[in-house]
Amino acid sequence: MWNKPWKMKEGFAIGIGLIALGVVLQLAVGPVAWSAFAWPVNGVVMLAFVAIIALIYALRKRVYAMLFLGTNYAAIPAMALAVVLTIVMGLTIQSAEGTWFNNMLSFWPFVLIYMLIALILGQVIIGRALHFKWKRDIPFMLNHLGLFLAMTTATLGNADVQRLRMITTEGLPEWRAVADNGMVKTMPMSIELKKFMMETYDDGSPKRFASAIKIVEKSGREMEATIDVNKPIVVDGWKIYQYGYDTSMGAESKISILELVSDPWLPLVYAGIFMMLGGAVCMFIFGKKRK
Repeated sequence: MWNKPWKMKEGFAIGIGLIALGVVLQLAVGPVAWSAFAWPVNGVVMLAFVAIIALIYALRKRVYAMLFLGTNYAAIPAMALAVVLTIVMGLTIQSAEGTWFNNMLSFWPFVLIYMLIALILGQVIIGRALHFKWKRDIPFMLNHLGLFLAMTTATLGNADVQRLRMITTEGLPEWRAVADNGMVKTMPMSIELKKFMMETYDDGSPKRFASAIKIVEKSGREMEATIDVNKPIVVDGWKIYQYGYDTSMGAESKISILELVSDPWLPLVYAGIFMMLGGAVCMFIFGKKRK
């Protein structure tokens, strides 16, 4: 091994080495603390990561290991290991408590392997961009840039996701919401429950429950809406979901519990996904023309 040119076995060795390093980090410092990457730290990290990718590409002719990152022999093992770790994540219950495998998004080996894939993607994207040909490379660039954008923004943007609960009472405007850690946050709008509605099955179990609400933003703009389960509304960047109610009162509940979610990086994630879809369409169109 390690005789030039490197092949697949060196690629697997690098990936397995990163997994081993991740285990050491997991034991030494614990899981990845994504909360430490809240804005503007995640923005700085994103710029630094792109700069590192550019630096690796610039040094590829001087450092063979950096040249190797732009080859299939590095990409295929990294993707194979990522698939294995993703399958483990899919087969285990993901929660904040439990074993390492129950919180894979904060598991160092999982994070390092996906960082390796992002580094490899970056090398390939730069290499193709410097020798760009429109019809040949549009599908390629859309697919790879879209994947890179979706991977990095979904990961780094996780620190800025906010999930809050608001208990609204009929006839009383409420400005405050509570995070999972008990911290109270003043919202940029007030929400007043106008009426809680419930439909039940013959046995009395809930069939549908919803809340008719009135929202007043700080600007003074008012609106009324009805929120059903899994049918949120969006106000000032916040998605408002129907979450719960006073179960002791049932259909007569005068209380509705709402969940408010803010994910400012989500548009970038969606942009990456739509880029990949556009790349797939371009592959079909241009491939058909070439044939």
